[in-house]
Amino acid sequence: MTDFPAKRPGWLYRLFLLWLKRAAGGRDGLPLPESLTPESLAALRRMTGMPSFPQALSSLQIRSWREISLPCGEGIRPARLYRPRGPVRGLILFLHGGGFVHCDLVSHHGICCRLACHSGAMVLSLDYRLAPEHPFPAAVDDGWDALLWLHEQAEVRDLPIAVCGDSAGGNLAAVLARRAGAAGLERVVAQLLYYPTVSGLLSPVTRETYAQGYMLTARLLDWYGRQYIRSDCDMLDPNFAPVFASDLAQAPPAMIVTAGFDPLRGEGELYARLLREAGVEARLVCYRRAIHGFLNFYAAVVEGRQALRVGGRYLRERFAAWQEDRIS
Repeated sequence: MTDFPAKRPGWLYRLFLLWLKRAAGGRDGLPLPESLTPESLAALRRMTGMPSFPQALSSLQIRSWREISLPCGEGIRPARLYRPRGPVRGLILFLHGGGFVHCDLVSHHGICCRLACHSGAMVLSLDYRLAPEHPFPAAVDDGWDALLWLHEQAEVRDLPIAVCGDSAGGNLAAVLARRAGAAGLERVVAQLLYYPTVSGLLSPVTRETYAQGYMLTARLLDWYGRQYIRSDCDMLDPNFAPVFASDLAQAPPAMIVTAGFDPLRGEGELYARLLREAGVEARLVCYRRAIHGFLNFYAAVVEGRQALRVGGRYLRERFAAWQEDRIS
């Protein structure tokens, strides 16, 4: 586990947590509905579908972006394609967080713009199917179809690919990276996972240590899980909990970014250790005074901007290494 001397989150996070507690009527964590109705679900998605920063200003960091549609799962899914300034060094499949239940292309627009800017890669942000209407493995199926489509584009353009996501999207990115390695998709050369949930039934000690008081609570983790999985058996499925996979050795190199005051921190640490034990290069970066979801606060907190810059540079390195290997 990460050596962790910090006693409390940074002051901006503390202010946010105080505001959140007041907004939730004194209850700890996000104000999620107790009984899920179409109306309450729509309200939740409207609330979490807001951009972290004005989209027009975020878009100034890149050359362009546009809406596209992809054949995924049982139909067509919306997506956004972001093009950086300068030469395109690779392609990134991005899966947004939100507990598999909420958030969307708009909520993570600014994150994708910054990721494209720092990595020099085109970013494909996928609007995968959400739970509870579409439980596991619908999101995985959509992500896999999008990755196969992106791989075809990469072959035409002779470019490498990375998969990236935050929180629930980090789970999907880890699953897809492992499957890509097992399927022999050699252009998938990296995975960038921001505070991913990857351990299923395994419960690292951080889930208990930070179970309350830091936005993502034990109650919320249970709520999200109940919306997404079909039964407890799914929590042992490598397509939900990649820590149980037997083929990690075939996964591409990883950077795993965690937050100090996050119940999921231990999951990222565990996954990094398992990858290393399987012979896979895994870098672990912890922002010790941050809380879960800090990437979405990038407009206000320096850690969010740093994490996107560090992650983008890591992918740029992986893309350059792939190109050098091809030349040699």
